[in-house]
Amino acid sequence: MSDQDQPQIYLITPPELELSRFPAQLASVLDAHDIACVRLALSSHDEDALSRAVDALRAVTDERDVAFVVEKHILMAERMGLDGVHLTDGARSVSKARTALGEDAIIGAFCDDSRHVGMSAGEAGADYVCFGPVGTTGLGDGTQAPLELFEWWSQVIEVPVVAEGALDVELIAKLAPHTDFFGIGDEIWSQDDPVAALATFKAAMV
Repeated sequence: MSDQDQPQIYLITPPELELSRFPAQLASVLDAHDIACVRLALSSHDEDALSRAVDALRAVTDERDVAFVVEKHILMAERMGLDGVHLTDGARSVSKARTALGEDAIIGAFCDDSRHVGMSAGEAGADYVCFGPVGTTGLGDGTQAPLELFEWWSQVIEVPVVAEGALDVELIAKLAPHTDFFGIGDEIWSQDDPVAALATFKAAMV
């Protein structure tokens, strides 16, 4: 576990967002809650669209001294001087990202539900590993990262761990003693009031 009494919040952007509206929405959440990191997780592979999103959201996170990472795009993280990158291919790109971004960069690795892949990512130098989805979702192949994985990881491995994917209040309450961060995205952005939705989740962590 981290030094915090309860897990920290790791915000994940929607896969599609409106730059005319979302930066203000993000700012309202950051102003209302302590957030450890924000991940830009756009589904787009258009470089111009990604660059514009980076510029718009980094202005929000920099003003509030919140770390900002981009999903997958190591070269963009390097070129635009971001705090780091969130990799989605397990341990495979961790060493490459570390070489490109340097020792001070945040490098995270999504490892599905695999203890072995998570350990490999940690050994390769990842600053955190992420397991998920922890909840039921109609996407992917239906595999879920079980509570037992987080229980084991928190007891045996020092690398911080993130729980994400289809979270709800019940899952957060169960996982809170065993995870360092909760990766929260659509769970709040799909609600009319993301600030209130996140407050409900945080209350379940106590």
